Amino acid sequence: MTDFPAATQRARVRVPLRFNDGYSVNAELVTFHGLTDGQEHVAVVLGEPAPGTLPLVRLHSECLTGDVFGSARCDCGPQLREAVERIAERGGVLLYLRQEGRGIGLYNKLDAYALQDQGLDTYEANAALGLPEDARDYTAAAQMLAALGIINLDLLSNNPDKAEQLRGLGVTVRDRVPTGVFSTAHNVRYLRAKVLHTQHTLPLAELTELNAG
Repeated sequence: MTDFPAATQRARVRVPLRFNDGYSVNAELVTFHGLTDGQEHVAVVLGEPAPGTLPLVRLHSECLTGDVFGSARCDCGPQLREAVERIAERGGVLLYLRQEGRGIGLYNKLDAYALQDQGLDTYEANAALGLPEDARDYTAAAQMLAALGIINLDLLSNNPDKAEQLRGLGVTVRDRVPTGVFSTAHNVRYLRAKVLHTQHTLPLAELTELNAG
């Protein structure tokens, strides 16, 4: 277990959420004091776990292009939409983390897109810019969970690194629950790269067929 300073809840506010497909749900947004990276991360509390069950938690990294503008180059927007509904049904928390572009920032992410247009995959493009393939650190996420009183959870994610980092930070991740597969003609190479480089739990054979097509 890694020691880290405690964060505290700063404020809680109720916000009704509504998505473009008409789905709506009431949420409580929580802000924090004392996060180690100094970023304005937000916890989105949805529903209430039934007695004797663990909360469902997703660590969702901010993606302006996908979450806000509906970019088809990634699967972030559909994952966010799916996660909100699944967590609301079961009860749990979505941590919205300000880690654009797997932690490299918006401008660098767009520079990486330009290199992807020249044939590099998402990880190769980061490396070509002299940046980490994935610069995300989940210490702040562990702080947020502790401040919310969550030390045992099921994690909604296809990314094994998220579970491994949380466990290393003292969070008990019982199960890693996969998200849906949201492939498009524009993001299939991106999804395949996530499987090949970072062992995301996605159907590689299906994505290879789509890529070939």
